[in-house]
Amino acid sequence: MAVTDEAIEKIKGMIVSGALRPGDRLPKESELASELGLSRNSLREAVRALSLIRILDVRQGDGTYVTSLDPQLLLEALSFVVDFHRDDTVLEFLAVRRILEPAATAMAASRISEQQLGALSAQLDKLGDAPSVEELVACDLDFHRGIVQSSGNSVLCSLLDGLSGPTTRARIWRGLTQEDAVSRTLREHRAILGALRDRDAEAARSWATVHIASVEQWLRASL
Repeated sequence: MAVTDEAIEKIKGMIVSGALRPGDRLPKESELASELGLSRNSLREAVRALSLIRILDVRQGDGTYVTSLDPQLLLEALSFVVDFHRDDTVLEFLAVRRILEPAATAMAASRISEQQLGALSAQLDKLGDAPSVEELVACDLDFHRGIVQSSGNSVLCSLLDGLSGPTTRARIWRGLTQEDAVSRTLREHRAILGALRDRDAEAARSWATVHIASVEQWLRASL
């Protein structure tokens, strides 16, 4: 194992075991290096790597701290990696979204508040019946993000947020090339919202599945 990897594993071990907890300040570099049996250089590289993936927070002049380890913070790294996807993997991202997002939408049916439902409805009303493709896609992202946040599962929310990027260009492309894409998307949004208002988890799940599958089927036929 490379010395930097060994350093990363040892710091990880301290966090997993509870020796270092969220918000804790790490010991001074010289002390920690001695305690872990590491060189200061390898420790420094490990800290740099762990700060990139939001495990550690290096505060200039103040020291290094364990972050909150909140799922949303940790999964920011997923979003960064996903941005390097190849175009030929977009269908795979859509397939994953088709598995996760309907489940989140079904969960939201029993948990979403009347205030949140009102905000989603106002969002669709503001968009109108003939939005531009860019406006529609921006609304689509916000609409689904609002629903998933209402599921009450922060990990699921962060995962889906990270997966939305690769499919954005496909949704814009579909809106520009498929004749009824805009009107169909608007109808599906209203149907999802209606199911949520009715607190019908299975209808919400079904409409969310139809919504994502329609993009997936169009893209598969277009490639």
